[in-house]
Amino acid sequence: MRKIELSYSFTDRAGPRRIHNALMDLLGAVRDAGSISGAAKLVGLSYRHVWGELKRWETELGHDLIVWDKGQPARLSEFGDKLLWAERQAQARLAPQIAALHADLEHAFALAFDDAAHVLTFFASHDDALALLREQAVAQSRLHLDIRFCGSVDAISALNQGRCVMAGFHTPPDADLGTVSQHAYQGLLQPGHHKLIGFALRSQGLVVASGNPRRLASLADLAQPGVRFINRGLGSGTRVLLDQLMASAGLQPSEIAGYANSESSHAAVAQQVASGAADAGLCIEAVAHSRGLDFVPLVQEHYFLVCLKDALDQPAVLALLEVLRSDSWKQQIAALPGYEPWKSGEVLSLKRELPWWDLAPKRKRAI
Repeated sequence: MRKIELSYSFTDRAGPRRIHNALMDLLGAVRDAGSISGAAKLVGLSYRHVWGELKRWETELGHDLIVWDKGQPARLSEFGDKLLWAERQAQARLAPQIAALHADLEHAFALAFDDAAHVLTFFASHDDALALLREQAVAQSRLHLDIRFCGSVDAISALNQGRCVMAGFHTPPDADLGTVSQHAYQGLLQPGHHKLIGFALRSQGLVVASGNPRRLASLADLAQPGVRFINRGLGSGTRVLLDQLMASAGLQPSEIAGYANSESSHAAVAQQVASGAADAGLCIEAVAHSRGLDFVPLVQEHYFLVCLKDALDQPAVLALLEVLRSDSWKQQIAALPGYEPWKSGEVLSLKRELPWWDLAPKRKRAI
């Protein structure tokens, strides 16, 4: 079985919306012209090149493509006929999909040639408001956000490694010295090198089945016998938040059945609860409501955007700040359950918003 490899090329000529294959073009030209020389003229190549290509393909495919009788017009062999027939059948059958793929590629690459449009690479902790922002940015500023959702720790790491321009992470307002949040994020962020951008205040809590049948009202209730919990994965901001809340409540992982079981997103956690596979998980309010589940609020947290200081002057970042500061965006995010616009689009001081450095014991100067 021969494998098929698809490719595309750039051109300034309009042409049929079909997948192009050089061998099939040669076979079609031989059939139409009745000779190798005639086929060479049809495809705009030399006789020697066309002859050599046909011979090369015969060796490659292990079948004769042309009947090479001296003194007779060149014609396709039975295998050559079947090959051309199969390709034309496939082209006809797949024509709508091929046209759609062609249009999608042209649309995507049109962005690269549009000086007024911008693309911003974005690694971020999963957030429903960011999905909404992606639509608003395109409509308002022709800014295309290439967002890849991952854990908060992984997002900032990707920023530091140069794999994105912007990262998104979240942390509770009381993330003081010695907290889990400090240990997770302080080593990744450097005052003077990173810049925070205000985005939103959002509510996180327990997602539970409709009607809250287990009557869960606090994190401590997860330690009740028979309560099944579903966690978020290591590296996620929600996992960091959970560990910090547990430390404040004096809870140990061994006290919560299911602490070791994790899902990769808020939506996946909510689905586990909706399916009955778990009684509770930690997620944002908007996701719980979207699936008809109940929500027990535990904490309001800041969702920050962060970039390197040098990126603030980039056109894509300036366009993003403009969108975030607009009244239309603030109205949209305020309508999302569990969200409030908070210093949206403001460039913030790392030390002022995350006071770990100011709270750290000052080292004595060497004498």
